[in-house]
Amino acid sequence: MKLTRRCFLAGGSAGALALFASPRLVSARGLLTEPKLDDLVKRALGAATRAGASYADVRVVRFRRENVATREDRVERVASTEDYGVGVRVIAGGAWGFAATPSVTAADAERVARDAVTTAKANASLMKKPVALAPVPANVDVWQTPLTKDPFKIPLEDKAELLLAINREAMKVPGVKFATSQYSAIAEWKLMASTDGAYLEQEITRLGPGYQVTAVSDRHGEFESRDYQLPPRQAGWEYIEAAPMVADARRVGEEAVAKLKAPSVSPGKKDLILDPSNMWLTIHESIGHSTELDRAMGYEANYAGTSFATPDKRGKLKIGAPILTFFADKTTPGGLATCGYDDDGVATQKWNLIEKGVFVNYQTTREQAGWIGETASRGTCYADSYASFPFQRMPNVSLAPGPAERSIDDLIAMTDEGVVIIGNGSWSIDQQRFNFQFGGQVFWEVKHGKKTRMLRDVAYQANTIEFWNSCDAIGGPKSWWLGGSLSDGKGEPGQVNSVSHGCPPARFKQVNILNTNRRTT
Repeated sequence: MKLTRRCFLAGGSAGALALFASPRLVSARGLLTEPKLDDLVKRALGAATRAGASYADVRVVRFRRENVATREDRVERVASTEDYGVGVRVIAGGAWGFAATPSVTAADAERVARDAVTTAKANASLMKKPVALAPVPANVDVWQTPLTKDPFKIPLEDKAELLLAINREAMKVPGVKFATSQYSAIAEWKLMASTDGAYLEQEITRLGPGYQVTAVSDRHGEFESRDYQLPPRQAGWEYIEAAPMVADARRVGEEAVAKLKAPSVSPGKKDLILDPSNMWLTIHESIGHSTELDRAMGYEANYAGTSFATPDKRGKLKIGAPILTFFADKTTPGGLATCGYDDDGVATQKWNLIEKGVFVNYQTTREQAGWIGETASRGTCYADSYASFPFQRMPNVSLAPGPAERSIDDLIAMTDEGVVIIGNGSWSIDQQRFNFQFGGQVFWEVKHGKKTRMLRDVAYQANTIEFWNSCDAIGGPKSWWLGGSLSDGKGEPGQVNSVSHGCPPARFKQVNILNTNRRTT
């Protein structure tokens, strides 16, 4: 949701000169901005320019994090943290420089601005090619998560009691021995300004509740668990209040018990039907990471490796079946990566990564756009702290639904023999985002268009191109569901990004189904 405020630059195109000439950077207050921050921003950008920066941006960032964890009838952990500081990023001599401080004063902001320029000049001697930024309008705006109830104003006692109520319900199921539940919240406030004229204030609120129920067989000593995770969202406390977490607890417990009694899957090639609660992670790992441009060009390999989707394949590689279009979107309502502007000051947008099965585009920043001959950034620059350097991070990456309404039950009815997988389990993927294996939470056998019995020890194995090309049916708009993660890692030093992935259910023909425990009873 955008809350446009009166532009602080007369005419909007005066750029950096107007920043330094103006006695006040803004004439209308945003969400939390204090008047002294206007002076801090002006002085930091001015210090960077005087020291020799051809470009500079400053970010004042406050992160608040809250976590509550319980087990059965007790609270095991309560944590509340906050960090607040200033980071300054510059280009000098054609190279990047960066410095940060937890001291939010104008004097310290000027100091780190000069330090950033010194670092950039030292880096310049190592540069083979100077940094070039794609142009961007001088955006001046305020953006915030639409919400009714601020979750940070809800008493911790209420949050703990909700989690304990979930545990109590789950423990009522015979055979359930353990129940754990947890709640996380993140509030991110950011003021970003640049010598290109950006002045942007954003406040983002993210929530992530979930629980796990474990059933134990007293006779055999075996155990099975069932995770329940309300998809993390950018939302207010009203999202938690409306969720059926307590009401679902007994069902989740019953499914954990049923897994104990389920037969082990017979491995082999089978039709596979994926619920969105499972498939979002497969999208994240095989499509989301493979279309990050820095990975594709070999400039980034930490956490998730590089990518098979190299620039020479753009517009040519058939990654999936023609019914599949994957899109990136930092404007998806409720999406964890949704915001108004990225950390380059670029307005966020939606665009296709894979169109009718063909790989067509990447995720880019202002610096990266020119690497592949584009004239504008896709708006995917982000840093997870005032003390972190902003770089390319994954937007919400999703699979578009099919045009016709079709549910997972319809896909089951279309299938003569196969397996249904619900929820996420263990997984692995290689360093090219190509060969992979994914498990799940709940597995059902399908015979002659009907679910017949629960299974266990199920995983599916494929490579990215083989897998997505085997898709022959997908759900419609009403079946589209948004999953995601609060903590996707990238970089060195590592940074964490929150990101969502939406998709309908889908069917895949003759996928290699593994038995992860080789049981036959």
